[in-house]
Amino acid sequence: MTDNCYFISSINEISKKEWESCSGQINPFTSYDFFYALEKSGSSSEETGWKPSHYIQKNSKNEIEVICPLFIKSHSYGEYIFDHVWADAYHKYGLKYYPKLQSAIPFTPVTGKRFLVKRNNIPKNYYNKIIENIITLSSKLEISSIHFNFLTKEEINNTSINNIMLRKGIQFHWENQNFKDFNDFLAKLTSRKRKLINKERKCLIDNNLEVEILTGNTIRNNHWDFFYKCYLNTTSKKWGAKYLNREFFRIIGELMPHKIVLILAKNEKNYIAGALNFIDNESLYGRLWGSTEHIPYLHFEICYYQAIDFAIKNNLKKIEAGAQGNHKIQRGYLPKETYSLHWIKNINFKDAINSFLNEEIRIIENQKKHLRKFTPFK
Repeated sequence: MTDNCYFISSINEISKKEWESCSGQINPFTSYDFFYALEKSGSSSEETGWKPSHYIQKNSKNEIEVICPLFIKSHSYGEYIFDHVWADAYHKYGLKYYPKLQSAIPFTPVTGKRFLVKRNNIPKNYYNKIIENIITLSSKLEISSIHFNFLTKEEINNTSINNIMLRKGIQFHWENQNFKDFNDFLAKLTSRKRKLINKERKCLIDNNLEVEILTGNTIRNNHWDFFYKCYLNTTSKKWGAKYLNREFFRIIGELMPHKIVLILAKNEKNYIAGALNFIDNESLYGRLWGSTEHIPYLHFEICYYQAIDFAIKNNLKKIEAGAQGNHKIQRGYLPKETYSLHWIKNINFKDAINSFLNEEIRIIENQKKHLRKFTPFK
């Protein structure tokens, strides 16, 4: 039944209270404020290839009971679950892969709920019905496919639809083993890895640098001005295009400063590097990094070691440090599976992609086992 289901083209079409009655107020990336900042700043829009088309489902009392963040995509950038090969195959056979419908947090490879439900006890097959409703409604959009990226294990375990395909990936997360402090963390590592980290951490002393950790209202406009400069430096080197604009950072700084941890490095005169993190009750999420000077090992210090130290001091359970990066293992971040679901309209391509995904899952599972052998812990 889709009578009480529809898409909205702007988060402004519902209230913050309605949104957060489904999303809750814990995870920063599914908060109303985060999506509002993306849309208000123009970072997610039809022009940038991230046109909002969020799924809304109401109950018999006309109350919103389900939200699924969705975007009509005209490209595959900023998703971190790569399907460019699928798009190329479509193009080769004269078919259109874009537009597609994407459930994701733009530019944010972080696991979290994509089916935001206003109820404590989720009935069996409830997620199935949500996905089926989205598929039915999307027939009006002339899309090639629907993708749900970085879902939680609970969502995956409670979804079973024949024409939905599972994809797995690997990220690297740090987990707090009830460490007392950073030295206690080091003590749990092998001697070789402990020496490596101590050597890398000397970059602060060797270059006469200090670290500032800013949260909440201690983050000022000048800090955002500097960090945005770092962000532009990074995007120009890696991708050649910026996803986020200065206005986005201004808005999140105003609306959700308590969800932000900004770690900056400075010399005697100026800031020279920074890392943007988000935070909730249990986790720290490393998102963006940049610098105005190249100093060996400073990236590891600001993005990894300072994050670990902060997490231990604040009794956080884990750190998610973003996509990719085998180098994170020797610094205490271990491989974790990620999950996404995919619906392909074209039957012939669906079968081919399903075969590809089955083989990819086998490779991913073997890769995870292999990477586990390189754990830095004793």
